[in-house]
Amino acid sequence: MSRNPLEVWFVTGSQHLYGPGPLAQVAENAGTIASSLDERDAIPVRVVAKPVMVSADSILKLCQEANAADNCIGLVLWMHTFSPAKMWIAGLKALRKPFLHLHTQFNRELPYASIDMDFMNLNQAAHGDREFGFITARLRLARKVVVGHWSDAETVNEIATWTRATLGWHESQHLKVARFGDNMRNVAVTEGDKVEAQSVFGYTVSGFGIGDLTDRMNAFSDADVAAQVQEYRDTYTIAPQHDRADALTVAARIELGLRAFLTEGGFGAFTDTFEDLHGMRQLPGIATQRLMASGFGFGGEGDWKTAALVRIMKVMAQGFPGGTSFMEDYTYDFAGKPSILGSHMLEICPSIAESKPSLEVHPLGIGGKEDPVRLVFNSPAGPAIVASIVDMGNRFRMIVNEIDAVKPAQELPKLPVARVLWHPKPSLKIAAAAWIYAGGAHHTGYSQALTMEHMADFAEIAGIELVRIDDETKLHTFRNELRWNDAAYKLL
Repeated sequence: MSRNPLEVWFVTGSQHLYGPGPLAQVAENAGTIASSLDERDAIPVRVVAKPVMVSADSILKLCQEANAADNCIGLVLWMHTFSPAKMWIAGLKALRKPFLHLHTQFNRELPYASIDMDFMNLNQAAHGDREFGFITARLRLARKVVVGHWSDAETVNEIATWTRATLGWHESQHLKVARFGDNMRNVAVTEGDKVEAQSVFGYTVSGFGIGDLTDRMNAFSDADVAAQVQEYRDTYTIAPQHDRADALTVAARIELGLRAFLTEGGFGAFTDTFEDLHGMRQLPGIATQRLMASGFGFGGEGDWKTAALVRIMKVMAQGFPGGTSFMEDYTYDFAGKPSILGSHMLEICPSIAESKPSLEVHPLGIGGKEDPVRLVFNSPAGPAIVASIVDMGNRFRMIVNEIDAVKPAQELPKLPVARVLWHPKPSLKIAAAAWIYAGGAHHTGYSQALTMEHMADFAEIAGIELVRIDDETKLHTFRNELRWNDAAYKLL
């Protein structure tokens, strides 16, 4: 993938006590580590070394510079020597960017034959980072601690995972969500406090009437629409019975208008609802699918939290193999090893398609509109996650379940939508119960590119509750975790 122009700053702590010679060596070593990390393909942004921090004033100034730097998405902090942590209090309290505490040492091996006190004084991360760790714990700061030699693949991968979470957080601070129509009537889980969401996540949610969208759709010429229809024919498999010119023309105009509206307005995600489509002949199917493939987030039935989450997950996953999509837990297969069939009425992102999608036109059955155009496909087998964010009234909770997508045992010839079949971990019986106890939504962000750790790092940065459902989940401890979390958040 091409290198993202955004930066993570590599900041090393020390103090004047050691004198100019050792401090010069600290700076050289820090530069070597930063350069090594910058060259790693696993880290999707630049890693830039900053001067060694030796005073409270320099630390505060650097943290203020980080806050003001639009291209700085986070800091990696490391104490090469002892760096008295009182020096860091003002800077850390002012810092508004995420940080990772790297607990490493420049030398991999202990030089048994030559070690002396000069070596000991220069390589003091073992207790310098503990001093720093104390003040971050005392200040109760959100952070990730990574332990290991800086050149080890495991260490680099942990830093890379966090870096992708900071990319998601950076996107969240700038994200605009367009909401066409309101919530699907009487649905609870897709509702929430948009003011609090903006305060916590940074993104904004703005409502628009369908008329705003249809006006933009109608501004496109017939030639523009014809070119879009041709792109459909060039890109997808279309059986003769689905090559319905009128339906394709309507769908193409919807996509042109929707893409233009979102792009011109600077929106990165959107929602719609089939209960509010006045003036539209079809529910946006292929348009929404293709917009998600272009990187837009989406949530059905007015679900702005999931729309924002899908966009953030797509940003975090950029350049990774495997796709990310809006998803819905739809129906179960209790035969054999119980599984979940995930899908939606139309809107599943083709980034998770196993092969070339089939463009099809079928009746929808609800909404009272004309037969919508959609892309139909299966998704490949492999590990994945589903993630949901819900508004618990006094906080946002993220629920993440590790799953294994599997190939359906039989064809699904009469199912006219894209779909994924998966086994949730540790089992459907435990995972579904845990998900329901936690209040997880039926809408999720589904990803074969991201892992539980990506989402955990994002939740830590955002300061929201995270509950995990994985191979180690046991219902009685999971329910206790929910109770303890409820008690803890009532104290905040």
